[in-house]
Amino acid sequence: MTGDGTRVVRAGIPKAAAYEPALPGPVFAAHFHLPGDAIGPYTYGREANPTWTRLETAIGELESPDAPAHTITFASGMAAVAAVLFSQLRAGDAVVLPSDGYQLLPAVRERLESYGIEVRTAPTAGDAQLEALDGARLLWIESPSNPGLEVCDIRRLARAAHARGALVAVDNTLATPLGQRPLDLDADFSVASGTKALTGHGDVLLGYVTTRDTALADAVRTWRKTVGAIPGPMEAWLAHRSLATLALRVRQQAAGALALAEALRDHPEVTGLRHPGLPSDPAHETAARQMREGRFGCVVSFTLPDRAYAERFLEALDLVDDATSFGGVRSTAERRGRWGGDAVPEGFIRFSVGVEEPADLIADVLRALDTAGRKRRSP
Repeated sequence: MTGDGTRVVRAGIPKAAAYEPALPGPVFAAHFHLPGDAIGPYTYGREANPTWTRLETAIGELESPDAPAHTITFASGMAAVAAVLFSQLRAGDAVVLPSDGYQLLPAVRERLESYGIEVRTAPTAGDAQLEALDGARLLWIESPSNPGLEVCDIRRLARAAHARGALVAVDNTLATPLGQRPLDLDADFSVASGTKALTGHGDVLLGYVTTRDTALADAVRTWRKTVGAIPGPMEAWLAHRSLATLALRVRQQAAGALALAEALRDHPEVTGLRHPGLPSDPAHETAARQMREGRFGCVVSFTLPDRAYAERFLEALDLVDDATSFGGVRSTAERRGRWGGDAVPEGFIRFSVGVEEPADLIADVLRALDTAGRKRRSP
């Protein structure tokens, strides 16, 4: 069995051929030659593309290295989310969503309810979604949650859902398949936005769904074909290229995030500090059981005294971009409340640690906090 660092370098790479590149370039094609009545693997550009195939093979090898799996890639993470929900749910069904998940889930809820689907919500922490499972068709888990970094026991929830006849999907965006494998924890679907840590360079919009069940994969693939939510070949190729450094990036980002969290732990102006890697974090015990090899993700969240303080802090940073999204090689941070979709304080900061040297990043953050504090105290 190979390690993750070896696997990501080789994942989805075709067998070596003389004078051919290790990773063939993107295939730009709306249609393919179809002689006579022949039907091959590639017919029309909305259905399949060789560049997608290589990327989907690679992601499948990472999400499910020990068992066959099917991966379907999409134009964005939300396209992948929609494909699972709307390929599986019908009018009269019930779905359980996290009440503290990604900020677009409330908009998804409105759409589901408009189609006659019952939506129940419960917090991620404490496995609270267990109480809403009876009669549900699908359980949607986000662990760690975004932006609050709550964690639930995925295997416990999945087994309880299956006992009640429900399918289970896990949003694995923050953890990546190197930090957590939902299918190994009994989930039916692992779903992620490849826009973030998977590709890591902030230059690609992408999403994917992985499942070991052929019938479920066929339903998701049919949804993609029907609505046309396909990735571009260039985006798919860029994503595949980026996978080769995933292990390096995840390792550096996880170490940096834990170091930053430790540095902030006793800062007088920082409250509500969360990172699953901190032994003192409420989610640490569960995260340590199900997240792999100490890879607790790149995100640290905390709250500063108020909106103005948070904005001064962000403005004072030199090594950190004030930007949304997370998982990139360059550190980013934002005052999450500016979007209005998350139940967080005005001074709440979602901080995504990049691959900078942790000592440099920590020095920049502490200096910015000091600058924000001095300006607050000035007459």
